[in-house]
Amino acid sequence: MDAMLYQASDRVASPAISVATSDWRAGLPVVAAAGVALRELRASDAQTLFALLTTEEVSRFISPPPTSVDGFARFIAWTERERITGNYVCFGIVPAGCTAAVGLIQIRRHGADWSTAEWGFAIGTPYWGTGLFVAAATAVREFAFASLGVDRLEARTAVANGRGAGALRKLGATEEAMLRKSLCIRGTRVDQMLWTLWRRPAFDCKAVWGPRRH
Repeated sequence: MDAMLYQASDRVASPAISVATSDWRAGLPVVAAAGVALRELRASDAQTLFALLTTEEVSRFISPPPTSVDGFARFIAWTERERITGNYVCFGIVPAGCTAAVGLIQIRRHGADWSTAEWGFAIGTPYWGTGLFVAAATAVREFAFASLGVDRLEARTAVANGRGAGALRKLGATEEAMLRKSLCIRGTRVDQMLWTLWRRPAFDCKAVWGPRRH
């Protein structure tokens, strides 16, 4: 976990409408999905995020989260600055009937443009197994492809994180490579799996460079 954002707009729209019209550098749209809304993080989310994302169950497979409410508040402010520069976006996950974010989905670009990007997730344990995360992540995935211009969307999960792997499979991701000792958690280096999603089928070199038939 690296970053977050502030309130920009309270305009709720379907993923398709949000993707087509939003100037995300000026402020993320609010994207509606089944039973959940995705919006920028707000300063008022710091307390809830601290309570939900620093538990043993949530934090044991991710980079260390902020260790205080003030730390989360600084993180939220930092994500706004990163969004303005065009390097990063972060959506808060807000269940229907709630006002505070109970998790987050963040995307960071690799390189000079958004053709390749990496995303990561965290959500409080009361919402595990409810379908809320998959609905939220599906909407953000489409935002990444249609609005950010992502072609290749990567994710990394600790090999021991079976729940995270299962969620990525539901989203259509495929395992691509093992990254040995690539994540440090509480002073111990662990292996990660690299997962990928493509906006369209991967480029087939054989179709272009394969032997010609006469």
